[in-house]
Amino acid sequence: MLKTMKSSSCSTCFPWLVTMSLCLIARSQLTADFYSTSCPNLFSVVRRQVFSAVKTESRMAASLLRLHFHDCFVNGCDASVLLDGNDGEKFAFPNINSARGFEVVDAIKTAVEGTCSGVVSCADILAIAARDSVVLSGAPSWKVLLGRRDGLVANQTGANTNLPGPNESIGIIAAKFAAVGLNLTDVVSLSGAHTIGSAKCAVFSHRLFNFSGTNAPDKTLLDPAMVSDLQARCPVNGDGNKTTALDRNSVDLFDNHYFKNLVNGKGLLESDQFLYSSDEAVSTTRSLVEVYSNNQQLFLNDFVTSMVKMGNTSPLTGSSGEVRKNCRVVNS
Repeated sequence: MLKTMKSSSCSTCFPWLVTMSLCLIARSQLTADFYSTSCPNLFSVVRRQVFSAVKTESRMAASLLRLHFHDCFVNGCDASVLLDGNDGEKFAFPNINSARGFEVVDAIKTAVEGTCSGVVSCADILAIAARDSVVLSGAPSWKVLLGRRDGLVANQTGANTNLPGPNESIGIIAAKFAAVGLNLTDVVSLSGAHTIGSAKCAVFSHRLFNFSGTNAPDKTLLDPAMVSDLQARCPVNGDGNKTTALDRNSVDLFDNHYFKNLVNGKGLLESDQFLYSSDEAVSTTRSLVEVYSNNQQLFLNDFVTSMVKMGNTSPLTGSSGEVRKNCRVVNS
């Protein structure tokens, strides 16, 4: 367990030999300078569009980051989450009325096509937009590895089964991460993305009632003052679409405050608070939550490492897939 809880890098994944080989293979396919000749202004074009969207609505930063996450966990990072159609991933239970930002991706794609037509994949646009969203929220930048191509099919069944849920245990979530080559350190560091964004009352309001003492219905510590505030915001039979911040008292800043909240029983989602307060956490994730709560730089470093690893999940490269002209549909 000590090996899996160390600062994330390809050399410390478990089992390290297999994972290192996978990392090296992926990095031989994806490169930071993939578009340096074919689309040299790509990063500035994407950044302008993301900046405009986040300036209009700060919540969009979290939404764009989440799209990349939800894409990579289903079919790999192939932009399949963007495909329209009744059988699309965007209509799976974890995404419907939840995943958002598709219009922003459309705007980015249009701007990119106007600069270098038919060159940049939608999957790479998602990866760059996720990075820019984090940076615009106050975190340091990193080099995004590029060269992905777009998938030809969506996988709604995979989205329904593979995506981690807001009420799932550490064991279930860790298994879903392991299925795409990510370890427990990745679980904790990527959960830190909840330092920005918000959640609907319908997702967490079941935690707020029949509340007694210091134990919520999910058996994790929940701050009583927070419960009182949220009960007023999300009353029984209230509007389930109303939202509140995932990171209480640090809404739009990408920092380690999310982990401080977990230590103080202020994790909004069960899956978040489980990382610190559940019985499983004692031998798995609690210690890293505590470390991140006291060491923001380590969290940011590990988050970047985990994002790069996640972005290398089964990419289509070379002649596989295609570069979609419209991110919502495959080319005719």
